[in-house]
Amino acid sequence: MTLQRRLIEARPGLRWRVGRVVTELLYRSAFGSIGAGTVIVRPHKLQGVERIHLGAGCSVFEGAWLASEPDGGELRIGDHTYLGHDVHLHAYDSVTIGSGCVIADGVFVGSSDHDRDDRHRVHGTGPISIGDRVFLGQRSVVLGGVSIGDGATVGAHAVVTRDVAPGQTVVGIPARPVGA
Repeated sequence: MTLQRRLIEARPGLRWRVGRVVTELLYRSAFGSIGAGTVIVRPHKLQGVERIHLGAGCSVFEGAWLASEPDGGELRIGDHTYLGHDVHLHAYDSVTIGSGCVIADGVFVGSSDHDRDDRHRVHGTGPISIGDRVFLGQRSVVLGGVSIGDGATVGAHAVVTRDVAPGQTVVGIPARPVGA
């Protein structure tokens, strides 16, 4: 097996250990702040890192895209939050994610939109606030101006366009409450 193949097909444990070293040596000094024990593993894109704050014990997996627009709001993530593969968090207006959250693979959370007249221009759509212990299901979308309360669950593929109450479960496009 070639060296390139060994590196590309590295076991998850090896990728995690490499990510921990890179986080300590490179990311920690560039980001606004990174808490103890946080690991970033092979991100797709990092933009505006001086305005991105990660709490302690966070896991950021392969393909993550974390962005804060120039002159935009901060991206703040609480302690012990899990960001799955290919998660895209984009802050034009501020985006705040609480502690103990699980953001599943392929989730998009963004507080920006493209201008209708000039698609190259971007503008804010309102801050996003996601409480503690929130679960965002695979490939769900959270749009600007939304608050999601503590302990809420967003189903897979749901598109959240309105506030979600604490403990509430929402599904669908647009996301609507289900259950009792």
